[in-house]
Amino acid sequence: MPRLAVIQFPGSNCEYETARAARYAGFDVDIVRWTISRDDFHRYDAYILPGGFSYQDRIRSGAIAAKLPVIQYLQEADTLNKPIMGICNGCQILAEAGMIPNLSGEHKVEVALARNIKGQDPHGFVCDWTYVRFVRPEKSMFSSFIDSDMVFPIPVNHGEGRFVVPDTVDLSQCTVALYTDASGTASEKYPITPNGSAQGIAGICNQKGNVFALMPHPERASLLKQIPLWIDSYWAYEKRRSLRLSEDFEGPCMPFFKAMKSAVLAGVSHV
Repeated sequence: MPRLAVIQFPGSNCEYETARAARYAGFDVDIVRWTISRDDFHRYDAYILPGGFSYQDRIRSGAIAAKLPVIQYLQEADTLNKPIMGICNGCQILAEAGMIPNLSGEHKVEVALARNIKGQDPHGFVCDWTYVRFVRPEKSMFSSFIDSDMVFPIPVNHGEGRFVVPDTVDLSQCTVALYTDASGTASEKYPITPNGSAQGIAGICNQKGNVFALMPHPERASLLKQIPLWIDSYWAYEKRRSLRLSEDFEGPCMPFFKAMKSAVLAGVSHV
């Protein structure tokens, strides 16, 4: 069974539900502290940085955590093409560590996460359900089980989730997750994009396809019983019609975790 480490930072608060989703996908999961040794760290096959508020989001979300020794170990794992997922605060940490989109291959900061806006005004903290669709899913090991026309209901929970992408950064060779409406139509405008993110971006994979940073929370939509009935999608109605929701039926975002496991077992690299 492949081994996965969920890295717990001071202020993480989604590590247990993230571990549950990864276990359901078939991983042997440990929640490990940010103080883990290099040797112990590299015993794992895959890694997830969970959501939360590492170091109370001081300076910028993820900025302090990105300077810890464990991030150097994570960059070493990246060079070995191990699957690495960052969710919400984990997404912010990966951006601050230069691990997405990493077009240079040198882990230099190329994109940033900024405070939410609505139009040109501050928008504060956003906690809501959204939809995402993947562009060029074939270029990432995390989206290898999905097609570009699939739409996923997924919750957001952040105050600094707005992707800022300089004009010099070309994402045309990367898998990108876009905010959409329930039909899959993307738009940068509110409320489809809830935070003012450039190009309506919800997540970015690195150029190699083994590091995935996503602001919404896939672990909170990994089981069918987590999807609200009012969500306007197949998952809320047709899929539920004949199921007992007290049981753990797979939800829309479980394929991301299962794709991680498949990549580990296959030794897949998207270089």
